[in-house]
Order: sequence, then C-alpha cells, then structure tokens
Amino acid sequence: MSDLQIRNLRPEEIALAVDWAAAEGWNPGCSDAACFAIPDPAGFFVGEIDGEPVATVSCVNYDDRFAFLGFYIVRSGLRGAGHGLRIWNAAIAHAGARVIGLDGVVAQQDNYRKSGFRLAYANIRYGGIVTASTKPPADLVALDTIPFALVEADDSTVFPAPRSAFLRAWITTSGHVGRALMRDGKLAAWGVIRPCRSGHKIGPLVADDRASAEAVVQALLASTGGGDVFLDVPAVNREAIALAETLGLKPVFETARMYTGPIAPLRIDRVFGVTSFELG
Repeated sequence: MSDLQIRNLRPEEIALAVDWAAAEGWNPGCSDAACFAIPDPAGFFVGEIDGEPVATVSCVNYDDRFAFLGFYIVRSGLRGAGHGLRIWNAAIAHAGARVIGLDGVVAQQDNYRKSGFRLAYANIRYGGIVTASTKPPADLVALDTIPFALVEADDSTVFPAPRSAFLRAWITTSGHVGRALMRDGKLAAWGVIRPCRSGHKIGPLVADDRASAEAVVQALLASTGGGDVFLDVPAVNREAIALAETLGLKPVFETARMYTGPIAPLRIDRVFGVTSFELG
C-alpha cells in the first residue's frame, strides 16, 4: 500500500480509464474520454506503483453542490491490497462537501452503503439487435439546430446539476447524433445516440411520454441503420421499461443509482435513457 502513488489523470490520459472500463465489459462510447474530460478535468485519478497504473477512479464536480463518481477499477490480480480504498478516499476528498452520486455495480453496493451512499433506484441496461424503421418520423429535427437554452432547461428537470459544457460536447461530438421533437414551441423529447466499442448507446433520452420517446428512438436508429443498441433505463420508470421491451431489448446489466445525500427533485418519469453510468 505504501508504494501506491495517486495523481490526477491528465485530460489526454482519461482514455486509460475508458479502456479499463471496456475491459470490464462496460462498453464505453468511442469518444467518451474527450467528452468526460470537459466538466471537471481534475476529477480523474490514477494510482500507480513504480509508474505502472493499478487503479482508477473519477469524481466529477459539476457545481458546488453535486459530484458524480465512476471508473472505480482496480486491476485484476492487485485487488484486496487496499489500493482501491486509497484511491476511493482521494476521489471522495475531491468532492468535498458535495453530495455524490454513482451507479454502483451489484458486487460493490454493500461497500458503497458503508461509505454513506443510499439507494435511490436501480438502472437497467437493455440491449439487443434492433432494425431501423424504413420510414422514421418526419417531424423530428437535429438536436443541434434548436436553441441550446431549451436543452439546458429541459436537462435541469432530469439531472441534479448544470452540465452545459458537457452537453454541448455530447451533442456535437463527431459520430454522436441528436434528434429532438418539438411540440407547440416546446421541447417534448430529445436524445443522443453514439457509437460504442460494441454497437451504439442511446442516452440521454428525455421525453414527456412514451410515444414521444419512441419517435426520437426511431429517428436515432434511422441515423445509424440499427444493429446492436443499448439503452440504460431507470427501473422506476415503467414506461421506459415498456419502451425497451417494445424495441425487443433484453436486460444485460444492472446498477444502483445511489447518493450520499438529498438532491433536488427530478422528473425520473421523463428519463427514458440515462446519459452515462460513469458521469450520470
């Protein structure tokens, strides 16, 4: 343990954590590293022994009240030696007095509870092969063509903190495709699909109702031609579960959304797809 040196990952090194996540089977997006570096470049940590990385973690501070923890990985064969606890403590210290959220894998949820995290609800990853519609909805528009202020305002109903710079990058990054459904001058539904190590993920997917969410999904699928698709769904949103099942997707992975304290009330009923298990 005394040989472990902890430091910040530089923005260009965040790909290391993403690669390790891929090795764990978490299937990150192809451009995730660049987007994840934006909200808090100092929020990514690596633990090294003799210059070799053995552990990673992130704790991204979104504002002065909320942070989100992810990428908590210790290399196989080096677990159980206390390296994870030390780098975990460094991440928690980075958050300071902020409420911290995370999506905990099943194997670690008891440990998270010991660290003061409490269960809010489960998130379930659904996946499968989807055929794109030959006639996608015609009344949807590219997400980057609508006023960004509308997206910011709508996102504030489903996420605990402002994340404007991150959202801009997420929407405009090469390979990412966004679609939006406007109704009576208001943003009724919107979502982003991005290429991943395997297939594509849809997220975020935010909508007033299931029909609007499905319209956005069909437009997103049309942009990629279908294929392997993944959608991370809050288990408490029964309409989102129904949408995933209607698409023919099956549960493949589950996490627990946990927080260390209270957050502002959110419209989880409007969350049909989580942005990312790593950054919330």
